[in-house]
Amino acid sequence: MKNAEGIEISRRRFAFSGLSAGAALLAPGAMFAEGVQPLPGKAQSTDMPTMKPGTNNLFRSLKQIDAGLLNVGYAEDGPADGPAVILLHGWPYDIYSFVDVAPLLAAKGYRVIVPYLRGYGTTRFLSSQTVRNGQPSAVVLDAIALIDALKIQKAIFAGFDWGARTADDVAILWPERCKALVSVSGYLVAGQAAGKNPLPPKAEYAWWYQFYFATDHGRDGYDKYRHDFAKLIWQLASPQWNFDDATFDRSAAAFNNADHVDIVIHNYRWRQGLAEGEPQYDKYEIQLAQGTAINVPTITLEGDANGAPHADPSAYASKFTGKYQHRNIAGGIGHNLPQEAPQAFAQAVIDVDGY
Repeated sequence: MKNAEGIEISRRRFAFSGLSAGAALLAPGAMFAEGVQPLPGKAQSTDMPTMKPGTNNLFRSLKQIDAGLLNVGYAEDGPADGPAVILLHGWPYDIYSFVDVAPLLAAKGYRVIVPYLRGYGTTRFLSSQTVRNGQPSAVVLDAIALIDALKIQKAIFAGFDWGARTADDVAILWPERCKALVSVSGYLVAGQAAGKNPLPPKAEYAWWYQFYFATDHGRDGYDKYRHDFAKLIWQLASPQWNFDDATFDRSAAAFNNADHVDIVIHNYRWRQGLAEGEPQYDKYEIQLAQGTAINVPTITLEGDANGAPHADPSAYASKFTGKYQHRNIAGGIGHNLPQEAPQAFAQAVIDVDGY
């Protein structure tokens, strides 16, 4: 069904366990066409303030805190004693993907934390000796260190791109710290072995930048042209989003971080098995590579115009074994879903909190 905001909603009470290989090849939406029932819990909120994308260009407050290996830069909004929500950005984006989401959630009483990931914005390594490691488990440990530093025992985690992967990983590795999950493009958990498997040519073509980054030429090119490179990715990943220069430049400043290129290049090279990780993360990567199901309450989202590589929801539905719902967001919404559709993203956070 589709609500007034252009959100196509499909619901189910239980996970699709025992999914056959053939079921994963169903047409988009086929898995959700029958037998869907409303999930128990709070009804969907109907009094969300109207928020046009691009309404805000500033956060209420920007802060710094030592957390684990990092001094983390983050935005904060909402009451200090409100239920915590951690909003995680991806590449090549930054905290301003959530600049319209944060006040919507704060108005509902949530304590909203939006950190710059390692290698972005004002986040810095505390030691020059720390390896500039971009592997997924290192990033997820940053998230845990952050909520520890902020004395947050449990939070809703929500994100897209790298941020969705990190949120998924938290839900698997530390489910007791993850109250609920909102993940754009669903289940993004994978190990190095998955990155080594050849894909059909059209699918490989979509990952062109990953192969570019595998070369020294590509690393140098990204370093030299990181602004133009990021802008191209924004255009390709969100082909119907008419962002202006001011919107892009606000985020592009985060890529001037001295560690940015090292983190990005290591992340993509690690995925392909072209760069080593660090042994202290091995136990986490082994667990993530097993494809463990996520059991915390979850809403997955997908824009109807996402130009970045992404799976059909039917391919990952069985990975969510708790209370679960998938929503397709209509209206030319691309990869940067929280910035392009802030109301839909914020509504998902509020609704999953009621499951």
